[in-house]
Amino acid sequence: MSHSESQHKAPLTAHAKTTVPPATSPGGEAGDVSEEFQTREDLEKALNEAKKSEAQLRQIIDTIPALAWCNLADGSNEFLNQRWLDYTGLSQQEACGWGWKVTIHPEDLGKLTDKWRALLVSGEPGEIEARLRRYDGEYRWFLFRVEPWRDDQGNVIRWYGTNTDIEDRKRAEALLAAEKRTLEMIAHGAGVADILESLCVTIDAQAPNIISAVMLMDADGMRLWPVARPRLPKGWIETITPLKIGPGIGSCGSAAFLKQRVIVSDIATDPLWVDYRDAALSYGFRAAWSQPLLSKSQQVLGTFGMYYAEPRTPSEADLRLIEGAGHVAVIAIEGERSQAALTRAFDEIAKSEAELRTIVDAVPQAINVMDPEGKVLYANKGVLEYTGLSAEDVSAEDFRARIFHPDDFRSIEEERKRLLAADLPFEIEQRARRKDGQFRWFLIRYNPLRDDQGHVVRWYATGTDIDDRKRSEERMRNENRALREDIDRSSMFEGIVGSSEPLRRVLSQVAKVAPADSTVLILGETGTGKELIARAIHQRSKRSDRAFIRVNCAVIPPSLIASELFGHEKGAFTGAQQRRVGRFESADGGTIFLDEVGELPPATQVALLRVLQEREFERVGGSQTVSVDVRVLAATNEDLSAAVAEGKFRRDLFYRLNVVPIRLPPLRERVDDIPVLVEYLIARYAKRAGKRIRSITASTLKLFQAYDWPGNIRELQNIVERAVILCDEETFCVDEAWLTRADPKSGMVSVPLVADLVEHERAMIENALRDSGGVISGAAAKLSIPRQTLDSKIRKLGIDRHRFKTS
Repeated sequence: MSHSESQHKAPLTAHAKTTVPPATSPGGEAGDVSEEFQTREDLEKALNEAKKSEAQLRQIIDTIPALAWCNLADGSNEFLNQRWLDYTGLSQQEACGWGWKVTIHPEDLGKLTDKWRALLVSGEPGEIEARLRRYDGEYRWFLFRVEPWRDDQGNVIRWYGTNTDIEDRKRAEALLAAEKRTLEMIAHGAGVADILESLCVTIDAQAPNIISAVMLMDADGMRLWPVARPRLPKGWIETITPLKIGPGIGSCGSAAFLKQRVIVSDIATDPLWVDYRDAALSYGFRAAWSQPLLSKSQQVLGTFGMYYAEPRTPSEADLRLIEGAGHVAVIAIEGERSQAALTRAFDEIAKSEAELRTIVDAVPQAINVMDPEGKVLYANKGVLEYTGLSAEDVSAEDFRARIFHPDDFRSIEEERKRLLAADLPFEIEQRARRKDGQFRWFLIRYNPLRDDQGHVVRWYATGTDIDDRKRSEERMRNENRALREDIDRSSMFEGIVGSSEPLRRVLSQVAKVAPADSTVLILGETGTGKELIARAIHQRSKRSDRAFIRVNCAVIPPSLIASELFGHEKGAFTGAQQRRVGRFESADGGTIFLDEVGELPPATQVALLRVLQEREFERVGGSQTVSVDVRVLAATNEDLSAAVAEGKFRRDLFYRLNVVPIRLPPLRERVDDIPVLVEYLIARYAKRAGKRIRSITASTLKLFQAYDWPGNIRELQNIVERAVILCDEETFCVDEAWLTRADPKSGMVSVPLVADLVEHERAMIENALRDSGGVISGAAAKLSIPRQTLDSKIRKLGIDRHRFKTS
């Protein structure tokens, strides 16, 4: 064996001695060979066994999904596994000694070497985070962990360590911390410009070549203004201030106009940059990506942009970064509008200050070696110490069932077998039992070893403790969700105003049914506030601290409704690039509100019936059953009994939904509530418009109470808001023409009074279609109902709208 080979294999012999009795031990003297081996053949056999054991251990070290290394007692490097060499592009000769230092980011090298020297003095295990250079020159964040190896006298003779890639987690942590910091700044009254500036500084810190900026939309909705741009050149800021939006105005102008992300990988050739190309290139910009900032109502608030000095196509991590940053920016912009609510909610988040802790709790990694079927053949010291089991226990058939949490073992075991059969690297998260009985979350990464024919002969797995980080992230998500919900609550119940007898009956029903878990069917005309009643039921239920998911069944295309409700597997249909979680899974533990439930297609009705009966479903394109605990609230403005009679809605589903029906009275049945509602809405819209309205004319109230309000509370809101905007005095009044009923003599063909309400409805719809020339949107406006509702009624009544079209 050459000197270099001896040097590189030395770290393995320390372990190999447990399998084959060595001729010497670290720090000891050579023994009497004749005492150990009676013949030369015995000696040769023992040497062959030692070589075989050493080769097996070397195979483990080179194949595990981690960068592993060994240093001498003085801290100089002695050995690096093949994964470390492949990642950095260095050879063993280049990296040994102190040559490995060239792979450390210059900004991190001093801190890393100081920590390393301190560990050498203390002789204790340790860890540090630093950026490691990949073979292509890119730096990524790694967690360095090191453990000393001692001789029988307790002297450190070697150091063993691993490097774990944490780049994606660092970015995720940065975004999560940025979101929390944003909420804190809003709660403390910080201005939106300062908050967005802080966000850009956080994003820019992710890599030295990122330059980020946030632009906000002007009040006219036509121009963008830079608000946060810590690293943008002053001259470039002046060039784009303000920036008109349009389909071909750079990345930000196009993203705001199209309301979708715009990626320009090379400004020098992309047609979107024809007007600003020369200026951008003069400031050294070659790539520009922009994410539109959209409110919940899809209003463009601004854009979040990222510039690069070289042509660049985003990776999946880059896309997650820009999307996450855009999400935080939207929170900051919309949060400024609800600062008071955030201040109250911040008291809660301040009680649970979270600290994202280390990724790994093993020293330095837990390693398992398995056969092609996944049976454990070998477990390293980390596994044995954590579990308290022996090597024989680990190799037993029931090892996994004994170690992993029963819930995880049942739900993940089949998925694990499927992934093992696919013969590709994969990772899963499971809770593993510690020897004291406590379960902790682990990220388990599997990597296959193949023979010359490409067949998997071994599986190598490493386990990384992520329990503290997982719990901390979950706490922070819950706190952020609580803050956002507090922001929303201030405007949640504006429609439930009044004290009339019909409304009191409804609220009495809500109070009774809310604590139960029964399915509720909310019936009422358009604009009566069905969603507000659904939210009131949720807020007063035992599920109020969990999600409330709303689905408008009328606006989702029939071909996508099943995927929207129940999710889909990757490849389930064209465009399904990855698994998607459906609305029912998102609402697990909470409430789902199915608005316009009568619009569900027949196939989806069957799936919904199964969820109501068995509390389980299958994703589109999948075969695994998903169980959920969801309370279902449904609403419709249609007569579901008639739809059942016509065969358009399943009778058994109707009975399942109609457990507790609640009918919302139209506004014309709540005449006594109109003065209170009008006063409430005037105060709300006057404050928003910066006006002061002291009184309401009696004639206006009389006019409001005499009107039929076909659009109900939604129509009342619109008319009050319009009147407040147009009002020039302190007395509220409306134009009587706004509330004029349709006059049969004004061009509409008179409709004879018929007893059959269906025929009466048909006549009204046909008259509206005749006046609008067969245009559904025009007819819907005349009838003051949504277009999709009218379209549904036309199909139900079998009306041919084309015969009313004009040439």
